[in-house]
Amino acid sequence: MLQHRTTLAIVDDHPVVIEGLAKLLSKKAAYEIAGGFTSGQDFLAFFEKTPVKIVLLDIILPDMNGIDLCKEIKRMSPDTVVLALSNHEERGAVMKMLENGASGYLLKNAAVEELMDCINGALNGQIMFSKAVKEIIARPQLDAEKAPVKLTVREKEILGLIASGITTPRIAEMLFLSKFTVENHRKNLLHKLNAKNVAELINSATRQGLI
Repeated sequence: MLQHRTTLAIVDDHPVVIEGLAKLLSKKAAYEIAGGFTSGQDFLAFFEKTPVKIVLLDIILPDMNGIDLCKEIKRMSPDTVVLALSNHEERGAVMKMLENGASGYLLKNAAVEELMDCINGALNGQIMFSKAVKEIIARPQLDAEKAPVKLTVREKEILGLIASGITTPRIAEMLFLSKFTVENHRKNLLHKLNAKNVAELINSATRQGLI
């Protein structure tokens, strides 16, 4: 019956991802799709009025960082389960999501069975990871620090534009992205390359052969 179905929301900056996940999960009798949201603020406005049991949450959103949003969701509703679903493979991002109350972390290349297992496990109070994320967090910390920095295709593109002296608003125009999305990528680049500002970012990227 409807009252026994678990309400689930999807927060991701790609409408096609939301549509695909909603279509997949709506076929499962156990879940009721409460909604799909492409921005953090849209979700929070909805969440203030409508309880949701589980949230599938991306880290990169057009208006705010998913890691911060996770913390806010748990502040508003400690019983709501948050599962990160992202393309970001950094150990630091995984750990920060867990620190902010997430019940697990999956990469978007996870199999459907992994996704369902993680959702069910998280609802039962377990901390769940997809296979790829388990491998990431199992690596010794020292090895992780020595490993070369991995950038996504988009991050490499934005890094190159930043190094060319192009401003955030202009990068947003060139790549047809919002300024918030570009700013989030810029913050992630600073974090990945352990840089405090753009000068340090370019320095570090140059040393590592990234630009």
